[in-house]
Amino acid sequence: MNKFEKRYHHSHEHDHDYDTCHHSIHSHDDEDKEEKTLRVLLAHWVKHNKSHEESFKEWADKSKQMGKDEVAKNIQKAIEYMEKANEMLVEAKKNM
Repeated sequence: MNKFEKRYHHSHEHDHDYDTCHHSIHSHDDEDKEEKTLRVLLAHWVKHNKSHEESFKEWADKSKQMGKDEVAKNIQKAIEYMEKANEMLVEAKKNM
């Protein structure tokens, strides 16, 4: 894990709030640093989502085995949305 990933690494409780405070005056170095951070975050988010995807697939299968077809269907739909979100994050990174 590199220093940027360590900074933004979090538990799966998802009760955090990233620092969204922006200063009105940015130096060029700050912009470069933010751009590098954004590139790392975009890649991290895709990887992070994929780790959740595996768990979702596992529980969609388990739900089917329990006879919870509607639950499995909803989880599968969540997987599709996550895959679409990852596509958008990859496109965002291409446009950096």
